[in-house]
Amino acid sequence: MGIVNDVLDDGLGGLTHNVITGRIEDLVNWSRSRSSWPATFGLACCAIEMMATGAAHYDMSRFGMEVFRASPRQADIMIVAGRVSQKMAPVLRQVYDQMMEPKWVISMGVCASSGGMFNNYAIVQGVDQIVPVDVYAPGCPPSPETLIHAIETLHQKIEDGELMKRRSATGAGANIHVTEIPAGPTPVLLGSR
Repeated sequence: MGIVNDVLDDGLGGLTHNVITGRIEDLVNWSRSRSSWPATFGLACCAIEMMATGAAHYDMSRFGMEVFRASPRQADIMIVAGRVSQKMAPVLRQVYDQMMEPKWVISMGVCASSGGMFNNYAIVQGVDQIVPVDVYAPGCPPSPETLIHAIETLHQKIEDGELMKRRSATGAGANIHVTEIPAGPTPVLLGSR
């Protein structure tokens, strides 16, 4: 009881050994979820919405995603924004393979998720045929609010540690489908953080 009273009275300075304990796995997952850097892979009109999400109005830096990285070796989240052609598929896979582990993928928009209206031989009918997708953000194009919702969902799964277990067991992504949030004139409050 004395230690608890010391902490309540003096804050962290009241701890006798000045040590905060916690499971290292929880601390690592917490830090991974709050310091993720996305690799840019904007291929079509969804990329405009992705850029708008990174701009000042939506400000992705409040989620620990300060900058979009041009080098895949510095990124841990790939946001595939737009349709993927058959010619672009090997490049997408090469960029994914160059990313450091652990890495996650968000499929942004209906074209990246399922080929969209382009049901032909030139377009890949779902980016999950190329890379394991963790979160699908629906819409044509998805609003910045929907992308933020997908990012927050991914961050929560990273913090829970669920994705690492599933990826090591199956080799597949989490396959999480989020709901679309329509863009509107009033701000949308997302998440509980």
